[in-house]
Amino acid sequence: MPVMARPRKFEEDRAVEAAMRAFWDAGYEATSTQDLCAATGLGRSSIYNTFASKRDLFERALRHYMDERNARLAELMDGGLPIKEKIRTVLWWSVEPDPADPAGCLVVNSLVELGPRDPEIADILRRDTETRVRIVRTAIEAARTRGELSADHDPLALAHFLTTTVSGLRVAARGGADRATLESIADTALALY
Repeated sequence: MPVMARPRKFEEDRAVEAAMRAFWDAGYEATSTQDLCAATGLGRSSIYNTFASKRDLFERALRHYMDERNARLAELMDGGLPIKEKIRTVLWWSVEPDPADPAGCLVVNSLVELGPRDPEIADILRRDTETRVRIVRTAIEAARTRGELSADHDPLALAHFLTTTVSGLRVAARGGADRATLESIADTALALY
């Protein structure tokens, strides 16, 4: 009985996930083609036959990261928890990240590394931030309508504040901040909601 090859789409998705983790850990510039070969299990020719370039693979990995994170955020914000619990959950994703994940945030790391000199990546990152702010703002507006927050709370300002605080927590964690420091930052932010 012949062995069937895995579908190409599966292989591409697996390679994008592996590349995402490599770029997340080391950054775009520091991740070599050899690093990508090691991470994905693909040879150099397979990488370049599947993806047009390192840059193409990076962009696909970045979009994969953003899609996963935004889907998780939207699911939480659309759920039935009170807004304060939703906000706490988002903050604690940064205080207690998955130990299998690299430190920090691929979006924040990419913004710092590539944003100032790569207009295309900067635009992708700007649109991602707008998406996250919109998701959070919608949840805050709904909470305000339900009376969970007072009318003087500005949903847009609070959504921007949460997004920026999470980014700051990720940078602090990557810089070696300890758990107590991250908790104190998150608790201070949570007090505003």
